[in-house]
Amino acid sequence: MYIQIENFSKSYGEIKAVDQINLSVNQGEMFGLLGPDGAGKTTTIRTLGTLLVPDTGSCRIKNLDVVNDYRAIRQIVGYMPQRFSLYPDLTVAENMRFFADLFQVPHQDRETRLQELLAFSKLGPFQRRRASALSGGMKQKLALSCTLIHTPELLFLDEPTTGVDPVSRREFWRILKSLKDQGVTIFVTTPYMDEALKCDQVAFMHKGKILTVGKPGELVKFYPYSLLEVWAEKIIEAVSVLQNFDNIKNIQIFGDKLHLAFPLNHKPETELRQFLEKQGYHNIRIKLIPAGIEDIFIELMKQ
Repeated sequence: MYIQIENFSKSYGEIKAVDQINLSVNQGEMFGLLGPDGAGKTTTIRTLGTLLVPDTGSCRIKNLDVVNDYRAIRQIVGYMPQRFSLYPDLTVAENMRFFADLFQVPHQDRETRLQELLAFSKLGPFQRRRASALSGGMKQKLALSCTLIHTPELLFLDEPTTGVDPVSRREFWRILKSLKDQGVTIFVTTPYMDEALKCDQVAFMHKGKILTVGKPGELVKFYPYSLLEVWAEKIIEAVSVLQNFDNIKNIQIFGDKLHLAFPLNHKPETELRQFLEKQGYHNIRIKLIPAGIEDIFIELMKQ
């Protein structure tokens, strides 16, 4: 395995951030570690990036230990933390040259690499703009470009799209897909469930533990219910009313719709419609849907 985590734990005083986790990542794949704030994602990725030392267990990259072989590991990885330290008074190009110096990129390769990354990230027209004047999405692309300046074969990205607008998020993931196609292994943490669908393999993490690992399309096997999506006028107000409907196992709000879980093979669309109509709800739409990543994750957390 390219990345191998075995029985890894890490605590901060009395708080156990990571609790006996095991993970493996193949070379060349996009691996997503998903979970809410406080799940242990950042501790895991910082340890893999050789910035923290495990309390127990081991973390290895290309059979190199993150504690004993940290210098060799740092030569092959790029690490982009949640808050990347760009220099606001430097321009886009000046920031990239600074990180080229930091990573000791050979002088004969430096300008070529800089121009490649400016074109790749579409920051070429803004290379003379100060970092402080960039939008949130452009700052993230600059941060990624600085991380890539020394051509790492493995990328660690800690919630890279948090706080970024939807358009910039899509553009950022397009760039990551292009990097993966070039053979770069990518390990990314995210709180956004929809980003899991872009990964080859995902792990759900909650309260320091790994709940499950698998390919996004195969995780539906962990969902034990039939799922109905319900929309009607003022449907959110119906949550308390629906508690009285028979056999509902779970109710979740998704935007202006509700997801109602029932026992497998129990699909009471007609009865549910009649029940809501009697309660004064109109323009009701009900359909059977497959469980999504969010539904699966919520169910796993409950278990």
